[in-house]
Amino acid sequence: MRKLRLGMVGGGQGAFIGGVHRIAARIDGQWELVAGALSSDPERARASGLDLGLAEDRIYGSYAEMAQAEAARSDGIDAVAIVTPNHMHAGPAIAFLEAGIHVICDKPLASTLEDANAIADAVEASGKQFILTHNYAGYPLIRQAREMVRTGELGDIRIVQVEYVQDWLAEETSNKQADWRTDPAKSGAGGAIGDIGTHAFHLAGYVSDLKAETLRAELDSFVPGRRVDDNAFITLRYAGGAKGALWASQVAVGHENALTFRVYGTKGGLVWRQENPNELRFTRFGEPAQTLTRAGAGSSETANRTTRTPPGHPEGYLEGFATIYSEAAHLIRHADQGVALPEGCETPGIQDGLAGMRFVSACIVSSNDDGGWTALG
Repeated sequence: MRKLRLGMVGGGQGAFIGGVHRIAARIDGQWELVAGALSSDPERARASGLDLGLAEDRIYGSYAEMAQAEAARSDGIDAVAIVTPNHMHAGPAIAFLEAGIHVICDKPLASTLEDANAIADAVEASGKQFILTHNYAGYPLIRQAREMVRTGELGDIRIVQVEYVQDWLAEETSNKQADWRTDPAKSGAGGAIGDIGTHAFHLAGYVSDLKAETLRAELDSFVPGRRVDDNAFITLRYAGGAKGALWASQVAVGHENALTFRVYGTKGGLVWRQENPNELRFTRFGEPAQTLTRAGAGSSETANRTTRTPPGHPEGYLEGFATIYSEAAHLIRHADQGVALPEGCETPGIQDGLAGMRFVSACIVSSNDDGGWTALG
């Protein structure tokens, strides 16, 4: 089968996440980047496209021009990756869906719940695939942990704890990445809860296989003058009676990218840390703890399907993204060509995005209500 043709909106010179998406798309050989509207500045868009070796007639000055032109080509893109700041997700996503092009979108889904619902409506009307790049869901040991919960190795889940803490915004910082993330006009009303809290919230539900029903939240902006939250403490109630706790912070000095989950059931518990993603700690009640390793002894078939190197050879962030891109390719080939889906293809999509936006909205409502219990909708 030919490589799928990928376009990109955003991710030009000076951007961080666009480069990550491009590397991830190449890892498994499923995609070829052929077109882009890489910046809202036409000159930067052109320079960025030339840097990446794109043909000049496929370097676009706007996403609207790109959607129209690519939809009209016999060799047009199969999917577009949207890697812009949050407030620029809805416009491109809807334009490409309406043009009949599949969409791969960075998280969170949008900057507002209204925009998120508009994207969901466009997905439904188009019948096209929509993939949300919650990349941590692509880690092999996350897939193994999810399977262990589903097969009952932990028993009935009682407690879900997740935290995602960083320190890079512990003081007023001015750079491209910080500027839009702390500007509510671009990030949305949620700061840390939108940027990293949605990752933590998604991971908690993905691993525990539980749906959060209500929450109470305390959001703070510790840096003087900051207009969005930079720290959040959140309590969750899950369907079935399990309880959860989520901490998201970008002012926790000493932490670089400390995403951790803990899940405890009636029979056992799991602990995983993203900064050491190739190990999963599993304890059966009354027995010594075990350390499961990616691709090592005891690794499940579910985990092995998403691993690329032998045990002891670290995999992590880029490979997690690559798994999402490979599964996106499978979903698109299934939709367009009827190719059978491989087993275990459970990629985050539009419903995960909507859940994340409802989470952000509920956190803001609860915090404004002095931490009152709030339904997630």
